[in-house]
Amino acid sequence: MERGFFMRNNRKMFLFLGICLIFFALLLRLFYIQVIDGSRLSKAASAQRITNSIIQIPRGRIIDKNGISFTNRKKKVLIIIKPLYLNGNEEDIKKICGILGEDFNTTRRLIEIKKEPIVIQADEEKKKKILDEKINGVSAINYLERYDEESLAKHILGYLNSIDKTGQSGLEKFYESALKFDCKNTVGVITDARNNLLEGLGYRIMADPYKGKKLNLKLTLDYHIQKIVEEVMEKNSVKGAVVVEDVYTGDIVAIASKPDYDQNSVGEYLNSPGKELFNKATAAYNMGSIFKIIDTAKALETELYLNPHYFCPGFIRIGNKTFKCHKQGGHGWVDLKRAFALSCNTYFIDLGIRAGHSGIIDMAKKFGLGEITGVKEQGVSEATGRLPETDTSFTRGDTANISIGQGEVMVTPLQVVDLIATVANGGIKNRINIVDSVIDDDGNKVREVRNTRGTRIISKETSDAIKEMMIEVVLSGTGSKANMEDYGGAGGKTGSAETGQLLDGEKVIQAWFAGFFPKVNPKYSIAVFVENGRMGNEAAAPIFREIAVEIVKKGY
Repeated sequence: MERGFFMRNNRKMFLFLGICLIFFALLLRLFYIQVIDGSRLSKAASAQRITNSIIQIPRGRIIDKNGISFTNRKKKVLIIIKPLYLNGNEEDIKKICGILGEDFNTTRRLIEIKKEPIVIQADEEKKKKILDEKINGVSAINYLERYDEESLAKHILGYLNSIDKTGQSGLEKFYESALKFDCKNTVGVITDARNNLLEGLGYRIMADPYKGKKLNLKLTLDYHIQKIVEEVMEKNSVKGAVVVEDVYTGDIVAIASKPDYDQNSVGEYLNSPGKELFNKATAAYNMGSIFKIIDTAKALETELYLNPHYFCPGFIRIGNKTFKCHKQGGHGWVDLKRAFALSCNTYFIDLGIRAGHSGIIDMAKKFGLGEITGVKEQGVSEATGRLPETDTSFTRGDTANISIGQGEVMVTPLQVVDLIATVANGGIKNRINIVDSVIDDDGNKVREVRNTRGTRIISKETSDAIKEMMIEVVLSGTGSKANMEDYGGAGGKTGSAETGQLLDGEKVIQAWFAGFFPKVNPKYSIAVFVENGRMGNEAAAPIFREIAVEIVKKGY
């Protein structure tokens, strides 16, 4: 009995000691949480009360063939105003507003009602002035703006959504998955439950870690040539398009449409009558006399009889319809070379009718007219243009119209520049490229985009003969204002195409000049399209010359 009494007392003692140990452990844990780890946990809890303003969403760069960036070129300054430091301090608020050019009453009201940072864009001069004041509650950060007023190739690169900075158009949209980094940089404020700044944290600039690889988009465009093209177009107030192609690779090294737009204020252009958002370089227009290259290629390839003694009286009658030559009174006696140089309509109407409409259209298709060039697959929207179907009923009058690039024939400046490149390189039609590849930050290719396929469509003998005729156009024909003999020479073809539209009571006539340079071993082809420029030699040829000469002088 005595033994049982002691056993019961021992159990009670062990139970009591166990409860004491548990209670003591709880007290130690409570002490650790409240005293030792309290500051850390308080800060962690406060993370639920972070108010952020996004200042930048990093994104992969779009670069040219040499690694020069088209994006993120201009340094910008953001002034960060911290309301919780400035509330009630009217003297400092006045200084801030005076330097930044902000309205005092509006800024003071914002500071009174906000706790999150107020972000204002400024320049380096304003940044220096405001930091020199050493105002508590003001700081500045630098960042690279995606696009600015000097950005190039806007219609090709596209623009970003103003809210979430994702690609909204152009290459930005097409390559969104590659260019998006899935992170953001923010400036924020961390407060306690009573909106008091948390000691040691307060206002902070935060950057999310990158997720995955940083990828960039490499183009075939040459930044320097693109800049030349756009500067020449701006200087001459050109409304139209210019495209420059490397004749041996099919790479587009410059492509521009004017007027263009501000990529940071796209909304202003949505209903604009100027159609600044419309890319004229890949849109379809009436072709005009540049089509005579097609006629000539067909005649030479099929060894069609070429009349060496053709008389142009200034018109030609086809059935009961009369077609006029552009020169009143006619060109008199001409052969193919002279007719080409002078762009004699009657000669090429006669030639086209003898060649037949189906033969001419088939040759045009070989040059890629009436179908996409391939840049659509690389993210650039483009029109197919238009050619008549060969199986439809054709009159001799319809064939006459086609032979001089009128009627149903419509082409894009992109198609025209490639037509010239095919002639200039000896008769091989290359697949056009604007995008080269997706690369990582070290320049390694992650994905090849560029297509190197090429197909011979005319003989070298034919292309050489057409090149000689195009050189004569510039030396003594309708393209004299493209003459650049002091800089290696050039060959080309003028075009003026009636659209059937009226502007201020007059017919709208599109102006073209498309050519290659230098004349020996050509390096580039250029297509110049001027909206309602009327005469190719007057409106388009001088633009070709100025661009080509500048490229030669700068060694590009």
